Formats: sequence, C-alpha cells, structure tokens
Amino acid sequence: MKDFSSSTIAYLGPRGTFTEEALRSQPDLARAQLIPYPNFSAVMEAVDQRKVDYAFVAIENSIEGTVSATIDPLVFDYELFVLREVVLDIHLDLMAKPGTQMEQIKKVLSYSHALAQCRAFMSDNLPNAEATTTNSTSDAAKTVADSSDPTLAALAPSVSADLYNLEILKEHVEDHPGNQTRFFLLNKDHIAPRTGHDKTTVVCFQISDRPGSLISILAQFSARNINLTKLESRPSKAALGQYCFVIDLEGHIEDPIVADTLAELHRSLPEIKLIGSYPVAATHNPEKAGDLRERSIKAETWLGDLLSRIDRLV
Repeated sequence: MKDFSSSTIAYLGPRGTFTEEALRSQPDLARAQLIPYPNFSAVMEAVDQRKVDYAFVAIENSIEGTVSATIDPLVFDYELFVLREVVLDIHLDLMAKPGTQMEQIKKVLSYSHALAQCRAFMSDNLPNAEATTTNSTSDAAKTVADSSDPTLAALAPSVSADLYNLEILKEHVEDHPGNQTRFFLLNKDHIAPRTGHDKTTVVCFQISDRPGSLISILAQFSARNINLTKLESRPSKAALGQYCFVIDLEGHIEDPIVADTLAELHRSLPEIKLIGSYPVAATHNPEKAGDLRERSIKAETWLGDLLSRIDRLV
C-alpha cells in the first residue's frame, strides 16, 4: 500500500469543505499534507504544474449530476489520471451567526451544487431569501462568520459550523436523503494497478458526420459483454451539435478484454482518452482490496490451469 505521508494533495478549500471531509475519510490520504485552493481550476492546475503530487476533486453528485468544473478540464485541458474514487454521504446544514432567527434570513450562501440540492427546502422555508453562490460550501460559512450582516446564512457541512463558530439552525436540509458525492484522486503520471474490482473511465470522440457513431461505440462493449456503469455526452467545444462521450465501465485496462476493446476503439475513432483505471469506491478499505486481489489471483490461476489442459492436437 502506498505511503502518502510525504505527499502533497491539493483540494477545494478553505477548511471544512466536503472535499476535505472526503479526503479525511481515507486514513492513508489524511496522512498527506493537505493544501487548500480557492477553486477547482486552481486545484487541477496545481497538480498539472507539479506544484503538488495529487489533486482531489468532486466529480459527480447523485442529485445534481456531473460537476462540469472538473470533468471538462479532465476531458479537454489536462492529461491526468484517476488513482482512486471516493464516495461520501452529503448532509447540508443551514447555519448562521449565533442568535440568528430563521425569519431574519434574507440571503443564503453556498456552492452552486449545494444550493441546487436544497431547492425544495429553500422554497418551503425561505421563499423570499436570495440564493448566492460561493466558491465552496466552507467559503460560504466563512463569509457568514466574517460578516456583520445578521441576515446572512450558509448551507454547509456541520464541520463548518464548528470551524467558524456558527449556529446550526436546521440540520440535513438536502432535498433527498440519498445525497452522495463522488470524488477523484488525480495525478500526473501513474495509473492505478488492477485490484480485481475496478472501474475504467474513458472519453470517446465520435465521428460527427457518420450516422450510428454512438451505436458503433456501444457495440464494441456489448460484443464483449462489458458492463457500462455510466454514459454521458459532453459538448466537444468544436461546434454546436458535436459531442464526445464520457464512459465508465467495469474492469481495468490490464484486463485483456478491456484492453482489446479500447484498442479497437482507438483504431476506429478520431480520438479516445483514458481518464483512469482505478479501484471502485468499495475497495478503499485496504483489507477488502487485498481480499479482492487474492480472489482475482485465484480466479486467474484456476482459468490458466483449465486453459493449459486444452489438447491442441485433438
């Protein structure tokens, strides 16, 4: 298992963001030097310019979907690889300066995705309050704490209330109880080794003027019985109506069947880009990951033994 204690990891700050909470949920990553940056662009630029060893960014929310501020730079701007995904349960609290009453609130600050995750709560409880975006949920809490305006509130994780001496007016105000965010650990040079329980993310750029281009891409996976866990179109930024496809699939590029599929797509498409092959979130428990590796080795040994018994002369 890699030792991160001498590594640096950039994340979306300031202190108290969900990104930091997700980082600290990983015991090995929490031992690194965690460096906050003001926005996702700065986080990804830091690892691309080798100012830090790794970047840790939110990539997808179960309510609001993909975080365009991170997926688009991964697709179009940087050559970075995912080493790990982390999934965190997201709970948002309404907080303000001590003594503030709900009826006083005229403006609620938070990150755009967080505000969107609490639309129903805002409509039901603060219909006249103005929703204002900030660089992060924690930045919203800090802004409220630093302001003398008693009509401000923030939507942020509970740890932000502790960090910035705010009072939680109402807990867990997200509209859906299954609210989760998926994060990526990124680096400049390396692809994660196969664990036996992996996911691969690729970007396929279609031939825009050929009918059935997407079907031909999907057929490569279907023909090999490879399960796709996510398929999303993104504007190619080349012209209106032209798209690329971000695809998550089960397996690792070290798996021969996955490698064969990607090689065939590389031959037939204008461009294909690997974002990463990495262990799925459930394997971030080192003991569980080790168990999966052992099972994978046993399965390959079993299959290899069977293949060795084939009599080519029959």
